[in-house]
Amino acid sequence: MRCPFCQHPDNRVLESRSAESGQSVRRRRECLKCARRFTTYERIEFVPITVIKRSGDRESFDRSKLLRGIVRACEKTGISNERLESLVDEIEAELQQRSAHEVKSSEIGELVLESLRPLNEVAYIRFASVYRKFQGIRDFVDTLDHLQNSGNHSIHEEASTSDLQLQN
Repeated sequence: MRCPFCQHPDNRVLESRSAESGQSVRRRRECLKCARRFTTYERIEFVPITVIKRSGDRESFDRSKLLRGIVRACEKTGISNERLESLVDEIEAELQQRSAHEVKSSEIGELVLESLRPLNEVAYIRFASVYRKFQGIRDFVDTLDHLQNSGNHSIHEEASTSDLQLQN
């Protein structure tokens, strides 16, 4: 770290503390040549993620857009906002850890479905209906059958009941 006043490369840290709600570290430094003090901030650098849409268009990853979609799917399910924020954090962290920084929107949708499935089947079906563009009742029935047949034993009675009602 160069001194902003004399450009000397050596300095000492006088004080370090958390800043920006724990998202950065604030360091108070003193130049070893001119003895002037200055402040630096250390932040995690995230590489921007580009989302490739179904149409082929590219746009920057928008965390709030993802959260809105998940919140909409989870309305009236009793899942806390903190849990939903955490779910989005997990998905974003997984995307950041990938070597490729371009990701298809379909991959993001599948990550959401993987996360929602054990959390709440109703939210899973709601998200799947929008993400997979359900065209009719048959799409719902097929998805419910897939949930039942894939070894998920925590399917709610409501899903089984609605499946039976749809078949009648």
